[in-house]
Amino acid sequence: MTYKTKFGFGCMRLPLTDENNPTSVDQELFNKMVDKYMEKGYNYFDTSYAYHGGVSETAIRKAVVERYPRESYQICDKMPTWALTSPEDNDKFVGEMLERLGIDYFDVFFIHNINVPWLKLAEKCNSFEYIKKMKDEGIAKKIGFSFHDDSKLLKEVLDKYGDILDVVQLELNYLDWEDPAIEARKCYDLCVEHGLDVYVMEPLKGGVIVNLPDEIKNDFEEFNPDKSIASFAIRFCASLEHVKIVLSGMSKMSDLDDNLNTYENFEPLNDSEIEFLENMALKLRQSVAVACSECGYCIDACPEMIPIPEYFNLYNTSKNQPESNIYRLYYDKLGDEKVPASECTYCGTCVEHCTQKIDIPEELEKVCEHFEDGFSPYG
Repeated sequence: MTYKTKFGFGCMRLPLTDENNPTSVDQELFNKMVDKYMEKGYNYFDTSYAYHGGVSETAIRKAVVERYPRESYQICDKMPTWALTSPEDNDKFVGEMLERLGIDYFDVFFIHNINVPWLKLAEKCNSFEYIKKMKDEGIAKKIGFSFHDDSKLLKEVLDKYGDILDVVQLELNYLDWEDPAIEARKCYDLCVEHGLDVYVMEPLKGGVIVNLPDEIKNDFEEFNPDKSIASFAIRFCASLEHVKIVLSGMSKMSDLDDNLNTYENFEPLNDSEIEFLENMALKLRQSVAVACSECGYCIDACPEMIPIPEYFNLYNTSKNQPESNIYRLYYDKLGDEKVPASECTYCGTCVEHCTQKIDIPEELEKVCEHFEDGFSPYG
C-alpha cells in the first residue's frame, strides 16, 4: 500500500500575514509550501467556498493553478450548504468556485458539512441530484459529502444516496475514534460497508491533539522521543485501510516539514502504539475542558455572534495552565469589542451546528463563571 498518496493539503488554516484577519493569506509563504509539497510528489488540495472568507480558493489559483499543469494536481471544493436558498443556487455557487479557482472541473466535489439542519437544506435544494449531474457531465470526477454528525444520520444518508457517491469526508482521529458523541469508528465502518472511500479531516482535532498539557506531552516524549506528537495522530488515520486521503491544515513551513517527514518515512501503527494512543485518548478527554475544534460553524449560527471558539480556546488554556495570565487575554478580547460569553441567550441554535456535539450554552456558562465572576481585570 502506498501511504504517501494519502497526504492531502488542507486549505482551511493557511498561513496569514495578520492573525486577526482570516482573509490575509500569506501568498508568498503559501506558494513556497506548495512548491515543497509538490516537489515531494504530493498533489491533493482541499478547500471550500467559505475557507478564509473565500480567499482560500483564490490563493490556490495563484499558488497552484497558475503555476502548475492541470493534470499535475487535484482540487477538492465544497458546496456552501448553509447558503443554499433554492435549487438554482447550486449552479450559482459552482460557477463562482470554478471562477475563483480558475479551473473548469473539480477532481472531487462535496456537499459541505452534512448534519441535521444542513441536510434539510441540501435536500430542499436538490444538491445530491445536482452533484450527480456534475459527475455525469465531467464537472466533478468524484463526488460525496463532508460529514459532522452521528452514525445514525450517516446511515440514513448513505442508505438514501450512497449508490451515487464515491467518497465521504469524516472527522476522524484517535481521540474521536471511540467517542460516543462523534462515533468516528462507527461512521468509518458505515462508509466501508457502503463501499465508499474515506477522506479524513481534523486528524489533529483543530489542534486539540497537539496542544497538550505538559503531563501528556511528557508521556509522548517518554514513549518515543524521536516522533512528533502530530505524527502519531497522522499515522493513526493513514494506517486505516479504507482511508485514501488525510488532510493536514498547515499554517507554517515547520508543519509541512513535520508531515513530510511522517509520510516519507511512514510506518503503520504497531500494537504497542495503538494501545498507547488509546491510553492517551482517555487521558486527554479528562484534561480538555471543552473539546472544540475551532471550526467556527457555531459563530455563523449564533444570533449574538459570540466568538465561541476563541473563548473555549482561552478556557482550555486557562484550565491546563492555571499559572498563566490568560485572564488578561479574555478581557483584551472584550476590549476589542468582542461579544462577551454572558450574552448567550440559550437559544441552542449553535448546538445543532456544532461538529463536536458540545452543549455550547452550558459550556459558555462555565466560561463566564471562570473568567467573569469575581475577577477584575484591573485589580
